[in-house]
Amino acid sequence: MPVPGDLLARKRSTAKSKSRTQRALWNGAISFGLVNIPVELFSAETHDELDFTMLDKRDFSPVGYKRVSKESGKEVKWDNIVKGYEYEKGRFVVLSDEDLRQANVDATRTIDIHSFVDVGQIPVTCYEKPYYLAPDRGGEKAYVLLRETLNKTGKVALAQVVIRVRQHLAALLPLDSVITLITLRYPAELRTPQDLNLDLPDDSPKRAGVSDNEVRMALALVKSMSQDWNPASYHDGYRDDVLAMIDRKIKSGKTRAVTEPPRGHEKAGRKSADVIDLMALLKKSIDDKQPKKKRAAS
Repeated sequence: MPVPGDLLARKRSTAKSKSRTQRALWNGAISFGLVNIPVELFSAETHDELDFTMLDKRDFSPVGYKRVSKESGKEVKWDNIVKGYEYEKGRFVVLSDEDLRQANVDATRTIDIHSFVDVGQIPVTCYEKPYYLAPDRGGEKAYVLLRETLNKTGKVALAQVVIRVRQHLAALLPLDSVITLITLRYPAELRTPQDLNLDLPDDSPKRAGVSDNEVRMALALVKSMSQDWNPASYHDGYRDDVLAMIDRKIKSGKTRAVTEPPRGHEKAGRKSADVIDLMALLKKSIDDKQPKKKRAAS
């Protein structure tokens, strides 16, 4: 079913206009050895999520979030809100943004590179949130020098940086003409499969019942499905389907009543592969991926 153009276009236009007005989240410098590179930090994420409003089902009036004082029960305006650290039950130390910065000025203004490692040494589970680094005034030459050095060595710069009120471990990697900063999770923030007591199959393929022929067929399937990375070919199809449903409700006038989904659009769920039929499934998958002429010849 085609996605409703007007509704989807409005959502995408809003997202693009927001990104064009984005300001730097952080200003500081990259520091390694005696080199100091003034930079600005920009978020590399955009959250194009469906924005739902909470409603009272009795009259469909919006239900909003309120900042309510636990003492008086009254709403508190943003101008009257400060940050407080509870050092004893019911006793707080008030901290301003300037207090937090002055606690360690160097840490809050510097991306401090500690070492360089091979990119393959960092587990994928450690990567957290991406940012872009742009050179600030006077930092262009040193910025390009670091970018080209990372490109030629294939190394990742490991650094620490304070963003807002937390010190992050971070990886600096080149991406085309920009240096990216990706925050990393500390080891203590990750749980291992052993921590979760996961019931995992045996490490040995043969002890798990996987034959050499099945491995060869799986490798052939991967080869037939391999292609160059093209992120433009992927999008959030579920989000488009939800927007299509919203558009249908608007056009039919059903802007309040909860209705059942239209019949005939149900998709059968996929069943897990039966081990007995694994070879047949692999062979059929490979055949389906082959061009029609080649399939007929074989």
